[in-house]
Amino acid sequence: MSASVRVFKSRVSAFCPVGLSPVLQRRNPVRCPVGEQRRSVTHTAGEQLRPLDGVRVLDLTRVLAGPFATMILGDLGAEVIKVERPGAGDDTRAWGPPFVGTESAYFLSVNRNKKSIAVNMKHPEGAKIILELAGVCDVLIENYLPGKLQQMGLGYEQLSRVNQQLIYCSISGYGQTGPQSQSPGYDSIASAVSGMMHITGPEDGEPVRPGVAMTDLATGLYAHGAVMAALLQRHKTGRGVYIDCNLLSSQVSCLTHIAANYLNAGKEARRWGTAHGSIVPYQGFTTRDGHIVVAAGNDKQFVKVCQVLQLMELTEEPRYKTNKLRVQNRKQLLHILSQRFLQEKTADWLQRFQGSGVPVGPINNIQEVFSDAQVKHNSLIQEMKHPTAGRIAVPGPAVRFSSFTSDQPTPPPLIGQHTSQVLRDTLSYSDDIITALLESGAVAQNEVS
Repeated sequence: MSASVRVFKSRVSAFCPVGLSPVLQRRNPVRCPVGEQRRSVTHTAGEQLRPLDGVRVLDLTRVLAGPFATMILGDLGAEVIKVERPGAGDDTRAWGPPFVGTESAYFLSVNRNKKSIAVNMKHPEGAKIILELAGVCDVLIENYLPGKLQQMGLGYEQLSRVNQQLIYCSISGYGQTGPQSQSPGYDSIASAVSGMMHITGPEDGEPVRPGVAMTDLATGLYAHGAVMAALLQRHKTGRGVYIDCNLLSSQVSCLTHIAANYLNAGKEARRWGTAHGSIVPYQGFTTRDGHIVVAAGNDKQFVKVCQVLQLMELTEEPRYKTNKLRVQNRKQLLHILSQRFLQEKTADWLQRFQGSGVPVGPINNIQEVFSDAQVKHNSLIQEMKHPTAGRIAVPGPAVRFSSFTSDQPTPPPLIGQHTSQVLRDTLSYSDDIITALLESGAVAQNEVS
């Protein structure tokens, strides 16, 4: 029995929520009534303490925003039960090439530290399994079209009657209500509608999609943070809560100063390539053999740039004395700086800037990223042994804790790899019931050991 199951059973009472069927009463442990003290996880001396040890997450998401959020929760110690369609599974399992064996690299990148159960939610018994799992989970995260799960009897109001401590997080394209709520949401569409594409791309060029799905990733981060806050709130109130996250709101909120410029000064944004609309010089420059980014965020740093470039005469030029003046006269100044950067190689410039106090860095390709000494030092390459793909490597967690290390993750699961295990250990199903469910097509089990 896992630690999370032991912890959960220690919190169980004989309380039975209104409407819970006799089958659910027999099969499922039920959470404490509101107001009853919840026991915390205990650890022996020397054992690593992870923030979400003992927390169980029911993951009804696919593609990127939701799986990214649940992966972070899994990295923090939560038991994540990922529900997938039998046969096809998460959409991103087919998003390739490249594939590692039969697994897409895309899926492998955002699904570590999860258990996969294959459940046909359109099958009455499959929907019942989700209902029962919701009764024994702390958090449910889903990214179905708004209203879809409610039609299946799995909406927040329905599940909160089964488990009043359930934190239910919905991720959608545009929100649960409003004129666009029923429109499907993908990162590229939300990036366009939110204005992100309008401000991304070369100066005077066409709008450009960011190289990774930043709208999805931002939404996943918002969802993860909201779930963490909800867990703290539940600790105070004893009750769960509903959370509405969506791609549009996440990206619009991330417009920050671009939005403030328009809302307060009526200034419409434009594309600047690698440059910044309000700071000069703050952009990429072409060198003799590559590119370098220089970010002079204040007047003192601008003087340092001129010293390194041996262009001290620019510091005496009235047009460049302040950042405001440099922004007004950016074209002339950037032409001078660009010509100078072309005269040396990137490595030579980096060496010259070292110790100057000016933020600089090369524009790395991905090979150079994972060869970088600081990237390696920060343990951002995480390796695992996958049951079919063999040794795989993915980007590791971005945050470190003093109480535990993230150096032993479980690999992304196969479709239905843990179906029988979850039904047996989490819902206390007998082997006969599991066999009957498998034969009915309500669930599927991957037989890879």
